[in-house]
Amino acid sequence: MSVKASNLRHRTAASGVIGSKAPANTPTQTSAEASDYKSGTNWVHEGGIEANPYLFALVVVSPFLSLLLAYVTSADIAESGTTWRVTHPLTEMLPTCFADVPSCISSTLSAGASVVPTLEGAKFILTFMTVALALELLPGKIDFGPETATGHVPTYIDNGVAHCLVYSILFFLGSNIGPCGESDNQLLPAVFRKVTETIGVCGVYTPYNFGIMYDLFPGSLSFLNIFGIVFCVFLMFKGLYFPSTDDNGSSGSWVKDYLWGTELYPRVFGLDLKRFINCRFSMTYWQLAGFSFCYRSYVLHDNEMDWGLFFSALSQYLYLVKFFFWEMGYMRSIDIIVDRAGYEIQWGCLVWVPSVYTFHSRFLVQNPSRLSFNTALGIFILSMAGVLLNYAADRERDIFRASNGKCKVWGSQPKYITAKYTIVDRKTGKEVEKTSLLLASGFWGMARHFQYFFELTAAYCWCLLANPFQNGILVMFYAMFLTALLVDRAKRDTDKCRLKYGKYYQEYCELVPYKIVPGVF
Repeated sequence: MSVKASNLRHRTAASGVIGSKAPANTPTQTSAEASDYKSGTNWVHEGGIEANPYLFALVVVSPFLSLLLAYVTSADIAESGTTWRVTHPLTEMLPTCFADVPSCISSTLSAGASVVPTLEGAKFILTFMTVALALELLPGKIDFGPETATGHVPTYIDNGVAHCLVYSILFFLGSNIGPCGESDNQLLPAVFRKVTETIGVCGVYTPYNFGIMYDLFPGSLSFLNIFGIVFCVFLMFKGLYFPSTDDNGSSGSWVKDYLWGTELYPRVFGLDLKRFINCRFSMTYWQLAGFSFCYRSYVLHDNEMDWGLFFSALSQYLYLVKFFFWEMGYMRSIDIIVDRAGYEIQWGCLVWVPSVYTFHSRFLVQNPSRLSFNTALGIFILSMAGVLLNYAADRERDIFRASNGKCKVWGSQPKYITAKYTIVDRKTGKEVEKTSLLLASGFWGMARHFQYFFELTAAYCWCLLANPFQNGILVMFYAMFLTALLVDRAKRDTDKCRLKYGKYYQEYCELVPYKIVPGVF
């Protein structure tokens, strides 16, 4: 079922971002020029983290907070001899802090400042990135992102799944539990060691400990913090003076340009920087970290398996396998087609993801969950239901779009709105009519972002596997942050679509009134 809609008045929010030339858009531009920052783009005036005071405050303190979170999960805090336990933040940490506020502030600042870059941590991060960079050469079919208002169509090699599998294999083979490690540590049959010894591979390098991601975490995260801040300065100036496409420009504010970014699709020597940072580094780091932490916990606690940590690591690994299967869908999401390459996205993926998205797993290295196998397995099954349903919802929409609505959804003809709108071609100055199909059936007929509910289901399960009933509320931080992030993202997407489709998006909202949870929100 198709409901026709035409929004010919729309000229300020098409399917791309920023059509003005960089030299004309510097932070000293006039107000008239600054208004062009939004013209013919996906820019949403009320969008961005800076429009949300709570998330903006988080952005301001995020560099220090990420260091503090690294300290809280390190071996250093376990040896610090504090009078309070990190597993009891409400009953011990906060009362101790309120009892002596100056001392609390001083010790907190000292704890964060104690997390400093190390040579080993920097070498690990740079090596990790170098391997990811080399895997960019893996073959794959050519795919495309949405056309922007300037006529740019981003091109990608769809090799995300190959990257995921090859990187996982290389990380395992290069470690002490691979074929070149000590025989007592290896997980592979002895025949593999004999083969590698025969061909001389093991003499080329020294295997690293599989728990390296935990061992080097504080130093590597501190290095990433500095690297990320400097990298975002580079991105800001690149977008202003050396943009890769016409989808660039300044807001007229150095602060906003730094936070939001000045360029949508920055590339260096053909490398798409957003995909490399957001996916190939950030998601791969998160994917491998869980099992690295699990191994360190296993060794630290006399070869006793923490089933909460194991099943959490396994579920997150499979979730990220799903992500790489869906990577091209991500390249058409709000993170890519709306959000520019600035601090909010790029620093977030470089530092915030390793720090926060792995926090609940990293916490368990020093503070085991003590969950039984059966309890952990039950939570794992629920988390996988969330992962699979999240993928099913995304896949349903992808098939609908690829078939141009000529498919069945849940066994019936789909209900959707054919929304027409116009943009101004920056090269010719003429109006060009575009069409989008807004699916209102299946998962997408229950809520406009029902896939977020399934993602949150998985996230809360991962945090529950850290056993907050024993380890305290801190292990729920990732799930609570993700809730705020996805609620904000759903609002921003609504604002973008209202701007793009006008009153016709309102018609869609009447068909699908709920944002994330059917019948609730």
